[in-house]
Amino acid sequence: MSKNEPYAIDTEVRFQPLEVVDIAAVVAQCVGDWHNFTLCEVNDSVIRLGVIKGEFHWHQHDREDEFFYVVAGRLLIDLPDATVELAPQQGFTVPRGMQHRTRAPERTTILMVEAATVTATGD
Repeated sequence: MSKNEPYAIDTEVRFQPLEVVDIAAVVAQCVGDWHNFTLCEVNDSVIRLGVIKGEFHWHQHDREDEFFYVVAGRLLIDLPDATVELAPQQGFTVPRGMQHRTRAPERTTILMVEAATVTATGD
């Protein structure tokens, strides 16, 4: 089994410049516990939408930082020595090279900002 089989990860850009990004419509299409969509590109970064419940595997990004912003629900970010809990309208940056794992005890909607070169499942 590959690392990303339990997750639905779509790296295809869904919205181009000058298009309205309708997050509610994308979220409404999600059935299941783990979806990750690339919404759009901004300069050399991508904005991703996660609709998640459950946990992702431990991983790290050797060359890229990763920013998480909670739209709805609750996100836990496990780090080697701590767990950060984010509520709606809170964000957190995991610096490059730091091992981490995200968990959502309930259906949670998050935005992620990261370099377009990032591999979502880790390096």
